Amino acid sequence: MDAAEEISKAEEFSDKNASKIHERIVKRQQLLAEGAERRKEARQKQTVAGESSEVFLEAFNAERAGLEQLLSGCLGAERTAVTRDLEQAAAKMAELQKLLNDSMMFLNQYEIRVAQSALQKLQASLSESREQAMPKKKFTFRSRSKAAEKDSAAPPAAPPAAPPAVTEVDGAAASSQQPDFSNISDQLLEKTSEEIQSRDVLLTHLTNCKVRLYGSPSTLHLKHLHGCEVLCGPVATSVFVDHCTNSVLAFPCQQLRTHNTSDTQVYLHVTSRAIIEDCRGVGFAPFSWSYPTLDQDFSASGLDPNRNNWSQVDDFNWLAAGTPSPNWTVIPEADRKTTWDP
Repeated sequence: MDAAEEISKAEEFSDKNASKIHERIVKRQQLLAEGAERRKEARQKQTVAGESSEVFLEAFNAERAGLEQLLSGCLGAERTAVTRDLEQAAAKMAELQKLLNDSMMFLNQYEIRVAQSALQKLQASLSESREQAMPKKKFTFRSRSKAAEKDSAAPPAAPPAAPPAVTEVDGAAASSQQPDFSNISDQLLEKTSEEIQSRDVLLTHLTNCKVRLYGSPSTLHLKHLHGCEVLCGPVATSVFVDHCTNSVLAFPCQQLRTHNTSDTQVYLHVTSRAIIEDCRGVGFAPFSWSYPTLDQDFSASGLDPNRNNWSQVDDFNWLAAGTPSPNWTVIPEADRKTTWDP
């Protein structure tokens, strides 16, 4: 090889190396630019989230103050004015719940808990004001069973000698009022929207009953149910389930807490995340019950009908990251219940 060829190859090799070095420099610059852009977007998102959080808190606190003032004005007012104000307060409660539901994507967990606690206190004040202005009628239940129809002429059962003891469900006083249905077997039980709207509803110690709750209660407590089918309209805040076995439950809600429950199917619409604890054999599927005023009740509840986290379940007894909990499953589509009429 002569000197000219060696020089030519050396120049060619040098050009290739220079080209590779240039490509590496360009690629590195692109990566640096992309990283800087991602960091910029992240900062912008944090800023937007912070600003959105501030806007939410300002709006929420203003609406809450207005609602508290409205409820305080019910004390000592005439019945007509109280009835009007309570209807307005219930509508504002639904708007406030919807504001929270729509804002959860940019709120942190602490802000969500504080807002939920404020809503629960407001709901308790609303229920207390309603009770003072319009005392509830004595406890009754409706039944379509043939046995009940045959016994319709019989004298009504005597009321219990003493009110039931207060039962704690997930820290909430579930029976601070008379249960809506209690200690009943083998019957079809119903409540209308007028009977449960914006109320705390309690079902306890039912066996082989079919329950239909039409309307939008504030909370729903289900305790000691066996072999029951419970269908409920949109629940504005939380559903608490405790000691239920071999049952089928269906409801929309903002939050679900389930304890000590086994071999039960839950057809769920939930806008946060479902929580189970000390449970086994619980199956989940999307809510599929329907009735004529369901859309209206969704609107009254403040829940988002297009936001359903039915398959996002947290098991407090299962902390193995990356491994599914053995205590709950998704019900296969072929096995899901589609016919609900009794």
